Amino acid sequence: MSAASLSLQDAASLPRWRRPEALLVLMTVGMTLAFATWTAALNNFVVERAGFTGLDIGMLHAVREIPGFLAFLVVYLVIFIREQTLAILALMLLGLGTALVAELPMWWGLMATTLISSIGFHYYETVNQSLQLQWLPKDRAPIVLGRVLAAASGASLLVYGSIALAGWYDLIDYRTVYMLGGGACACVALFAWIAYPQFRAPHAQGKRLVLRRRYWLYYALVFMAGARRQIFVVFAAFMMVEKFGFQLHEVTALFLINYIANMIAAPIIGRMIARFGERAALCVEYVGLTLVFAAYAGVYFLDWGVTVALGLYVLDHLLFAMAFAQKTYFQKIADPADHASTAAVAFTINHIAAVALPAPLGLLWIYEPGLVYALASGMAMVSLTLATMAPRWPEPGRETIWSRPAPLAAAAE
Repeated sequence: MSAASLSLQDAASLPRWRRPEALLVLMTVGMTLAFATWTAALNNFVVERAGFTGLDIGMLHAVREIPGFLAFLVVYLVIFIREQTLAILALMLLGLGTALVAELPMWWGLMATTLISSIGFHYYETVNQSLQLQWLPKDRAPIVLGRVLAAASGASLLVYGSIALAGWYDLIDYRTVYMLGGGACACVALFAWIAYPQFRAPHAQGKRLVLRRRYWLYYALVFMAGARRQIFVVFAAFMMVEKFGFQLHEVTALFLINYIANMIAAPIIGRMIARFGERAALCVEYVGLTLVFAAYAGVYFLDWGVTVALGLYVLDHLLFAMAFAQKTYFQKIADPADHASTAAVAFTINHIAAVALPAPLGLLWIYEPGLVYALASGMAMVSLTLATMAPRWPEPGRETIWSRPAPLAAAAE
């Protein structure tokens, strides 16, 4: 990493590709190259090579979420390591863990490589969220985060397109797939280390865990997001393989459609959040997810077939693109010194359900998969109720609709 250290104000004089916003995009692309590779090939790999059942996949994802539950430890790591440096090191670990997946194609080996890559992924995501909140001005954050999400979708598109094309011509080699995805992530991390200076945020971050009563709605939204998203991450693609017999190239083609939609929609969503506020975006997301998960249950209970399941999967993924409204909601209500600590706390809260749910839901899946999605629909309804409690234009002192409004916030509301 360049020895230079620059304030955000001074960084504005750098070429665009060396500015903080560009680094956020670059690191997100690196993370996505590894994570999309892991995700795209996982369900077929574990079924074909390790004979996984719904219970096994639930246990694998429970192991994957343990580092997320322990994300609060980031607060103590940044006492010794700068956040930007920690993000890059975590990216390197994610790349290593992903590259090793196909080298250990047995139950314990998959658990071990999943744990390694998950430590890198979750610690990167925790620090990255903190850096986003510190480096991006509030008025531009939704727009920039929309662009970041679009860049991630583009990287996913590259991964899934390559895998789908290789699968179509029956050229899939799992070792090559995982080595390329993990290696690309590690190379991006190395470039970020060498090419970018250290950027100094304007506000020093607290070095201890912080739980504030006035952030309670944010904590609740994050907890529910972890619960319902886990159902999508663990079981939606697994359903396509187990119930409908999708091959690897068919699963990746489905992912391909998702990320084309996200590349187009994410910048639009960012502009819409900036214009209409976080409450509107979250309410749209949760109404949609309530209906989508209820329809997923119908796929099992009413045997609606693969066409409906495919449409729901794409719509489901598109709705999740609105989730970064949670970040910008918190950015608007938070003390700037709380960004790093609260990002770590939020990841831990998010992963309480993520660690606890996959294994029991895997057992429920074996008994009746439709009940898993019915439960997810109920969770989305709880999230919708919470979202209605957010003000249209949140700010410190106006975290919920019941908070005492500042004069300007009252006028805007």
